[in-house]
Amino acid sequence: MPRVHFQRVNTSQSSDYRAALAEYIRAQARPLDKFSHQPRLYHLTRELGAGLEYDDEIVYAAAWLHDLGVFVGHRPEDPVALAQWDCVGYAMREAPGVLERLGFPTHKIPAVVEVIRTHQPAANPATLEGGLVRDADILEQLGAIAILRTVSKVGRDTRFATFSDALAALQKSADTLFAQLRLPSAQKLAQPRLRLLQGFLAAARAEAEGQPL
Repeated sequence: MPRVHFQRVNTSQSSDYRAALAEYIRAQARPLDKFSHQPRLYHLTRELGAGLEYDDEIVYAAAWLHDLGVFVGHRPEDPVALAQWDCVGYAMREAPGVLERLGFPTHKIPAVVEVIRTHQPAANPATLEGGLVRDADILEQLGAIAILRTVSKVGRDTRFATFSDALAALQKSADTLFAQLRLPSAQKLAQPRLRLLQGFLAAARAEAEGQPL
């Protein structure tokens, strides 16, 4: 697997690690549509965290780095290896080096790694920062954006050979994810997204009239 090379950043000369991190992910995110998830996710954490006290630097770094292991060039290309790939573990291993080189406060790096570890729905974050990123990531799996993200994988992701595979994944999200949200603010934002997703699934199946998709 190719390794990513960095130019070391002098922290005293680079006060804006946020811009550097965004540009790093922009360069690494492959396919190209993988990039848009990160800014949306961070924006959602800001909405969910309005009025709450948390460390936004930790949330920002985790939101941008949590999916590093799903990018082409970072993940295995062999289908067998990819099926067993621990993308979260990879992001946890790589994040410290990325953050150090881009001038992120080093004493906060362990907290960023912990947020990455607990960002998936099955996880149980012990910090508010982790809860914000986890719930925001769940919201990205509901609604119109979730439909676009899932359907775009048909034919290029081994999990999605047909549209029926995409519909099955979206149905599972519609059936299970809302109940896993922890924050009241996330539950409120999820309701219209869930209704839209359920409506889309019903319409797709009705228009198919029992034929394969």
